[in-house]
Amino acid sequence: MDPVVKVGLIGFGTVGSGVVKILQNNATLISRRVGRKVLLAKIADLDITTDRGVTVPSGTLTTNVGDILDDPQIDIVVELIGGHEPAKRFILQALSRKKGVVTANKALLADHGEEVFEAAFKAQADLGFEASVGGGIPIIRSLTEGLAGNRLTSITGIMNGTSNYILTRMTQEGRDFDDVLKEATREGYAEADPSLDIEGIDAAHKLVIMVNLAYGTPVPMSAVYTEGIAKISTIDIAFARELGFTIKLLGIAKCQDDVIEARVHPALVPSESPIAQVNGVYNAIHLVGDAVGDIVLYGQGAGSLPTASAVVGDIIDLARNRIHGSFARVPATSYQWESRQPLAIKPMADIESRYYLRCMVKDEPGVLSTISGILGKQGISISSVLQKGRKKGQPVPLVILTHLALERGLQSALQDMNALPAVSEPTTVIRMEGVE
Repeated sequence: MDPVVKVGLIGFGTVGSGVVKILQNNATLISRRVGRKVLLAKIADLDITTDRGVTVPSGTLTTNVGDILDDPQIDIVVELIGGHEPAKRFILQALSRKKGVVTANKALLADHGEEVFEAAFKAQADLGFEASVGGGIPIIRSLTEGLAGNRLTSITGIMNGTSNYILTRMTQEGRDFDDVLKEATREGYAEADPSLDIEGIDAAHKLVIMVNLAYGTPVPMSAVYTEGIAKISTIDIAFARELGFTIKLLGIAKCQDDVIEARVHPALVPSESPIAQVNGVYNAIHLVGDAVGDIVLYGQGAGSLPTASAVVGDIIDLARNRIHGSFARVPATSYQWESRQPLAIKPMADIESRYYLRCMVKDEPGVLSTISGILGKQGISISSVLQKGRKKGQPVPLVILTHLALERGLQSALQDMNALPAVSEPTTVIRMEGVE
């Protein structure tokens, strides 16, 4: 047996350079854990001249990905270029040649995961993707191994560091969304095009992957209700704080009677809850299992070295399998391929939640009773009301917290509320989580 496990890296960007640093700096530790030397044999990238802050041996860099995919001596291929193509093609080619594959590509796995998972199953090749969810947080391994004996009733968490950074700054400093977004871009926490982060799409990608692993069922992105943070205002953050809540962008999955609920949206959470304490670019994922109870995994959800840490963890796992002649010991999908089954996805209209409503209304008699009547017609009861400021002739905010209500009924009530002459603008709606 070759005393060296050879790795080929496709993509020498921020995370790729982090992988190289860890493989170099911790080479002795890694070889002791694996039982063989792990050698980074080739790095393929379109740009092999820019300084990445690491030095690699002469002959390691190439612009030809075929130098990795076509080399029978390379055991593990690491894909870190992101996007759908050509990343998917490279991964499928590597799997077809029975090479182990490690990727951090959440968008690809969320949108085309079934094709990739099936290819790994048919080739009986290893596929590692710990870095696709939560950066350095070991959530994938927790779902596929550590908590494999549990029925998970819920997965809730902060799954996007950029949005959490923005909401944290807005909450702590009272600044507007647009102002903090510009800062996040300058500081490198947000991309030049931040839409995937602030619109909740990045979090939805991660939630799709976790639901797939937790419940053994394919989940299309189209089935996940997705709402971002661009409409969150400082006035709602201030009202939430006064009421004892903090606003966070959450990914939420629940399973009851083999029906899946999967959604991403801003939510009011109790300010004393662990999730409310997660600030800046950090992520936290709260799992509830029937045997283990509550578990919260917390850590840096992005960044060069935290994400690279997860990639290298997968490389070590795949290298151990390879030297012992074991492949797919843990199925990529957590469940055995033939044991997976499609489960029903609950429509958003059928979910139940408590709600925060902020209406901008004319300060005149009878407005609250009219709105209460509209909500009552839909079976929605009010738990508390907050109204501040009186400006004659000008709209004032009326904040209502509801008891548990059906989304369908709430949306129907909103149509009638927003049509009232006394309501000056569409009502702001934020769902509430972690509230009895």
